[in-house]
Amino acid sequence: MATLSKRSTVYLDPELHQALRIKALETSRSMSELINEAIKEALSEDAEDLLAFNERVHEPVISYEQMVKRLKKDGRI
Repeated sequence: MATLSKRSTVYLDPELHQALRIKALETSRSMSELINEAIKEALSEDAEDLLAFNERVHEPVISYEQMVKRLKKDGRI
């Protein structure tokens, strides 16, 4: 089943637009494909961050100073 695309107007910085055009030409892909891929990747990262946050929501909160002390004690810094 084919998905219908939605049309949207996006305003890009001129340098970004030029870089996108060049990448599209070099990769034989459309600018729309590249933009869709970048948006999907960004949203996926957000989803991963939210999942990690939700998994750790019940962990105890420690102060910055406590964290630095712990890292020093463990030899990490």
